[in-house]
Amino acid sequence: MNAFLQQLPALIGVVIGALGSYLAIVRGDRARFQREREARWEERRLDVYAEYARTLKKSVTLTYRVASHLGNDPHPHALTPAEAEPLLAQATVDRDPSGEALILLGSTEVVDKARAWVGAVMEMERFMRAGTHDPGAWRELLERQRAGREGYYAAVRDDLALPPGHSARWPVTEV
Repeated sequence: MNAFLQQLPALIGVVIGALGSYLAIVRGDRARFQREREARWEERRLDVYAEYARTLKKSVTLTYRVASHLGNDPHPHALTPAEAEPLLAQATVDRDPSGEALILLGSTEVVDKARAWVGAVMEMERFMRAGTHDPGAWRELLERQRAGREGYYAAVRDDLALPPGHSARWPVTEV
C-alpha cells in the first residue's frame, strides 16, 4: 500500500495530463469544424450573391438593348421590344430561383440592397415596355440602377468581409 501511495501523485499527473490532452484535442477539433463550416457557408453565400447579380444583369442588358432601339441608350446592339420579350421573360424566370436562394442565405442588408436594385431594374423594364422615348428619363433610371448595383455589391462585400471593390462606374462613350 505504501508503494501505491508513493506512486499516486505520478498516476494523478498522468490522468490529468491525459484528460488535458483529450480536452485540447476536442476543443481544437471543434474550432476547426466551426471554421470549416463557416467557410463553406461563406463560399455558398458568395455563389448565391454572384448568381443573383448575374441573373439580374441579364435583364439590365436586355433593357439597354431595347432602350437603344427606342433611341434612349447608346448600346451598339439594339433589340426590338418584340425580339426582347421572350428573352426578358426567360431572364425573369431565371431570376426568381436565384432571388429565393438570396432570401434564404443572404444577410438582411444584402437582401434589402438587392430589393432596391431589382426595383430599379423593374422600372427600367416598365419604361422599355411602354416604348417611351425620353433619354433624360432613361439616364435617371440608369443612375438608379447603377446606384442599386453599387449598393448591392457594397453590402455583399461587407457581409463577406471582402475589401472594397471598384464601383464599376465609368463613362460610356456614345458611338
